[in-house]
Formats: sequence, structure tokens, C-alpha cells
Amino acid sequence: MTTRRKVLLVGEGNFSFSAALCQTAEDRVRVTATCLQSEEVARRQDSAEENLQRLKECGAEVYFHVDCTRLTECETLSQQLFDCIIFNFPHCGRKSGVKKNRSLLAKFFHSCVQVLTQSGEVHVALCNGQGGTPVDKPIREWHNSWQAVAMAAEAGLILSDICPFDRDKYQSYKCSGYRSQDKGFHVEGALTHTFTRSLPYTALQRVKMEALLGRETVLFEIPEELSEYVNRDFLRPQSRHPVRIVQEQLLRELQSDGPVRALEVEWPELFRNSPERLGACGPEVAPSEVYWIRPTGTRALGEEDAGAEEDRGSNSGQDGAARGYGLRPSLLTHVQELARREDFRPGVLHAVSGLVFRRAPVSRCGGSGAPAFHQLLLAGTFPDEPRPLLHLRGRLEALLAPHGFSFKEEEEEGGAPGPAGSAALLRARLASAVEPRPALPGSLPPESPGPFRSFSLYPPAYTHDISFWVEPDSFDELEFHALVRRVSAGAVREVALVDRFRHPHMGHASLCYRLTYQSSDRALSRSQALGMQLKLRQLLPLQLQVTLR
Repeated sequence: MTTRRKVLLVGEGNFSFSAALCQTAEDRVRVTATCLQSEEVARRQDSAEENLQRLKECGAEVYFHVDCTRLTECETLSQQLFDCIIFNFPHCGRKSGVKKNRSLLAKFFHSCVQVLTQSGEVHVALCNGQGGTPVDKPIREWHNSWQAVAMAAEAGLILSDICPFDRDKYQSYKCSGYRSQDKGFHVEGALTHTFTRSLPYTALQRVKMEALLGRETVLFEIPEELSEYVNRDFLRPQSRHPVRIVQEQLLRELQSDGPVRALEVEWPELFRNSPERLGACGPEVAPSEVYWIRPTGTRALGEEDAGAEEDRGSNSGQDGAARGYGLRPSLLTHVQELARREDFRPGVLHAVSGLVFRRAPVSRCGGSGAPAFHQLLLAGTFPDEPRPLLHLRGRLEALLAPHGFSFKEEEEEGGAPGPAGSAALLRARLASAVEPRPALPGSLPPESPGPFRSFSLYPPAYTHDISFWVEPDSFDELEFHALVRRVSAGAVREVALVDRFRHPHMGHASLCYRLTYQSSDRALSRSQALGMQLKLRQLLPLQLQVTLR
């Protein structure tokens, strides 16, 4: 037996939409229609009597005197949860301005989430230009729109879809109530906005991890700003995440030109620093970009005594700091291990992928500004004859360049075993950000999802400035960016230095940064962004020893 979807309609005028919905959906939905007016006033509207009779025949429930901004005040509605709530062409009535209508939307969203199922949807139809999204044609200035996405964010809702209002589907629908009159709204170019519940904001926590390095297990903690990047398993064998889909399709394309072998390895994210390991990353990775880790403890292979682990922990932190443990900034830290594997064969392109970490500024450049991303390492040994390498490079450029993926080739003499003693290392960086990424040429596997897109469409952005004094040569800008990530749980899209000057007598410098708060996967309201900014002002002097202006 198919479960019927429970649909609630609010702000109905003559009930023509409710009646048309019942007729179209037949037995698939259970309709509850409500209006703000009394029954006597509602029945005086054109065609209302006929529509109410059709609703009664379809078994729909009808309630009058229901304020859509106070749905739980209706006892019957307060005891139910709905799969879909529909509000067509909301308006405060008469010549109310955009501010009053924004307030109406905000209160409606706050009210409807109290009677909405966890996976439910809220549909709001707005006249062209009212919503304040790029889909409106023409687009109104932001201050002159209803800012629907921002109002929904106040109630923890995100915009998941937007499409033209399909009036042809509900041919008997006659909209009414324009400026509290028995006149219809201008529905040409109208849009239906679909909102769903957002993922919640949770405080970032340090994640406890361990890594087997040689014959020693090192215990450590991931910094808070990286906690949401680890343990996602985007690249696990059965994953259908876009990062793995893109990687698999890239390797299939390369296999058409020669043997390519994907290796499943489990190298630890932590590495013990040495000139060889860090040097293998080349000049692309500076020591200041590495997340250096102070271990919380060590345990020798086979050691099970928790007390011994705790006793050694206090000393191993100092020892770890001296030796230098870090989160790998590149898979090239493992290149020698790859070359020594028994299954590493000359003439075969070997592919290894994994998560890498770098201290990076908060940037709107997508993956290039992320502190963690997935990296694909392609390594092989080839003869000195250059044609195979040139062909491979051309093939990679043709595949990756049109889609914005970074590409780099390095040649190192004697870097890995091979017939002629030369090795080619080719790297492609696959960012695990959530912004849309176009697919590579060719069709995706049938079982894969569609193109990757943002969880939240047209998320609102809020800007705040922060200024402070710093002592000469004592300010770590990357640590400032890390603090921004921790405070905002990743809800800052960009941090830009907009002003800097040095005091002519005191010597210390003043810096002013502009922060753009925006989240592509969670509802971010204006009040939440302001709260994050205030928390940043509170923590900045304590953790970075600066003086706020």
C-alpha cells in the first residue's frame, strides 16, 4: 500500500489551487487547505463555493481562520506533520512594501518548520522579481526584493530547487487576493521556490586519530578546522561520490592510450618529517603550509598497556615536536614507498589517490583555497624516449584543462626504478568542495548520480570587516585564516585584506580584513553570521595576541 503524502496549503483565497491539486494528484496526496479569512468571507469569493464542494468530494480537510505565521495555534494542525507545505503568492495585502512581505516570509518559515517532516519541502510561488535570485528576469536590486533565501535561512531552510510556476498543470486555478482585492497576481514568469531543511551547524571538535609509522603507533589530534574533512570516505571502493566518479572516469580515459593501474593503499595521513619526504613535494609546498602536529602519545608495535602509553605521551609530545610530525601536504611524501612496491611495474601508469592537507587562506577559488583536498598521483617509469611522456601529458591536458583542474608534470632523474632510470610524476588535484563541477567527456556510469551541484542554491552572503593592530613580524596570517575556519565552521567564503598601514612612530601595523560569510550546504542567517563575527572578535586577541581596533 502506497503511503499518501500529506500536503498543507496555506493562504488560500478561493481554494481553486487546492481543488486543482486534488484533481491532479488523485489518490497520491492527502490535502489540507487553509485560509486566513473566516468561512463566510471566503465563500463570497468567485468560484469558492464550487471549489470547496470539490475539496469535500475529494476528502480534503478545510480550515478557516488559520494564520500561516502561527500554524501551531490551530490545534488540529499542531498535531500533524506534513510532507509538503505550499504558499502561493504570499502578500501582506494592500500596498505593503517589501519589508513587510519579507517579515511575512520569515514568520511563515519559522511557523511551518514546526509542522514539517524532517525530509519535507516548503513550496513558495513568487511573482517574477520578488524572490531575489538570479533566476528572476529581470533581477531586482537585492534591497528591493523579498530576499526569500535569506528569510528561509532564519528558520534553518535552504533553497533546493527553483522552477517556473506551472499554471498549465492546474488549469482550473485562478489566483486571487492581489492587494486584498478579488484580483489575480501577475503569474507570467512566476517561480516556485522549493525549500528543505538544512544540515545543522555543530561546533567543530578535534578528532583523535592514530598512525602506524614504522614500528610505532603515533596518537594525535586533527585540528578543529579539518574535522569535517576527515573520515568522509569519498574514495572508498563502493563510493558513488562525485570525487571518485571523476577519478574513475579520468582513469578510464587514460586506459584507452596505455596500461593504467589503480592501487588501493592505506598510507597514514601523518608523516615523520625528513628532508627527503618534504623535499619530495618540491617547491610547491612550503614548510609554513604544513600542519605540524604535536603527538599526544606513542605506542610501540605490539604494546597494549594503556598505562605505558599514557606515561610515554607526555614525553613523546616534546620528542614529536623535535622530530617534526606533520599531516601530509602531498601524496609525493609517499613516492619512494610507491616505487618500492612489488607491484610497481615499468611501462605501467600507477594511480594512487588520497586526502592531503595544507594550511591555506580562505579563498573564493574553490578547492584551491581548501585546507584539505583529494589528490590523484600518477606515477610510472618509462624509457628515455620522450614520446610516451609527451603523449601522456597532452592527453591529461586535453581531459583536465577545460574543466579547471590543476595539472603539473615533474621529471626526476633516478626518482623511481625503471629501464632507463628516469621517472615521470604527474599529478591531478581533485578538490572535495561542494560547488558544481562539470563532468568529464563521456557518459557517467548508469548507477551514478547526476552532475554534482550545490546543496543550497543561491545562498545569501554577508560581509563584515575586522581591524586590529599587530606587532612587526609576529602575525601568522595562515593561523588567522585557520581561526576564521574554526569559528565559522567553514561558513566563510573569502577573507580579503582590504587595508594595511604601519604606525609611523610606534612601528606596529594595522590590518583590516573583509570576511564574506556564505555556506553552500547549510542555512546561514544574518544573525548567525553576526554571531560568528562577534565570536571571532572575542577569540582573536586571546589566541593571536592582537589588539582590536
